[in-house]
Amino acid sequence: MREGGGGVPTTVEDRWRQFLRRGPYGLLAVACAISGASAEALMDRTETVAAGALVVAVLLLHLVWDARCRRVVGAGGWGPERPGAGPVLVPGAPGPASGAYFVLRTAAAFALTWLNPFFAIYACIGYFDFVHLLPRRLSYAGLLVTAVTMAGSQSGGLPPAALVNWLAFGGLFALNACLAGVFAHLGTKEAEKAAERAATISALARANSRLEQALAENAALQAQLLLQAREAGVADERRRLAAEIHDTIAQGLTGVITQLQAAGATPDPERADVHLRRAADLARDSLGEARRSVRNLSPAALEHATLPEALRKTVADWAERTGVDSRFTVTGTELPLHDEVAATLLRIAQEALSNAARHSGAARAGVTLSYMDDEVTLDVRDDGRGFDPAARREQGGTGGGFGLDGMRARAERLTGSVTVETAPGEGTAISARVPLATP
Repeated sequence: MREGGGGVPTTVEDRWRQFLRRGPYGLLAVACAISGASAEALMDRTETVAAGALVVAVLLLHLVWDARCRRVVGAGGWGPERPGAGPVLVPGAPGPASGAYFVLRTAAAFALTWLNPFFAIYACIGYFDFVHLLPRRLSYAGLLVTAVTMAGSQSGGLPPAALVNWLAFGGLFALNACLAGVFAHLGTKEAEKAAERAATISALARANSRLEQALAENAALQAQLLLQAREAGVADERRRLAAEIHDTIAQGLTGVITQLQAAGATPDPERADVHLRRAADLARDSLGEARRSVRNLSPAALEHATLPEALRKTVADWAERTGVDSRFTVTGTELPLHDEVAATLLRIAQEALSNAARHSGAARAGVTLSYMDDEVTLDVRDDGRGFDPAARREQGGTGGGFGLDGMRARAERLTGSVTVETAPGEGTAISARVPLATP
């Protein structure tokens, strides 16, 4: 629907629009040239003057109408398309102004053809633009007037001079009327197609508007989600640090206090020195864990050891501190694990052993690390006093610490799980299962 460089039409609609705009001038010029050449034979002086005056009036009519279209429609005066009526010839829908223009032009063409039959060359323009200028209910009437003009020209001029001319006029009028009907039908179909095309364009515009609105809403939602994700990340980092402090520093300080209390309670200086050395070692380990927790690095026990080695040392140190008979077992084929998986299982084991030391009163404990096809399982069991899980839930979890909730949170971050099997007087078994992920 656009024109190429230099205003050259590039589509059928462009060429059709240019014809409807400039065609009346060209047809009028051809009609004037042929009529002027035949004026001596077909018109007297008075008729020639009258035809000249009518031509000037018609030319002025076209210029005024073209200027009106330029002013109302915009630069060039002929917009790309008007909904329901194809190429724009008049601003808005057909109305009184366009109807008056068509009537004046058709009347002038009829008068010119009456004076000289060759002016029918100009009158035929009515067959082409009636659909754009006349309301649908009047379009066929306008075509019939044009058919009368064309038939009169083709039968030898208006009015017919003899019976033969009248008979020819009747036959030619019938033929032109049929042609007018065909033109009317084609024009109506074209208008309907244009209306459908305009409706489709309008629907697409509404769809685009809704899409833009949806995109704007999505952008706002995305910004909100980013904010929520940032806040969730901050909260998750706070929980991580809290859990790290609970699982490392807090437990280490608890051990330090226990060893210091034991050193103060024993009268044996050598035994007291052993407790003091253990307290110093625990304090140094806790300091190292604190630094690594802040930097989000792996536990100190995993810095130079695999998970089984770190667990074996952790269980041995815990057994030495608590005096509980403890065993560590590995089943399955040992595989290197992703740092996050190893750190998670080590932290869960440390928390489970710490809980056993504080609450269970166990005499024996066992830790088993199992490598399976697609997951790693850590089991921590003791023969302590156990507890009632239902009663613990009613009391609000683990008494305000991280405990079992912290273990579950760690496992769930890796899409794993933690289950607890316990009952009063029957010991406790904690099982952590996480996906097997290798570096």
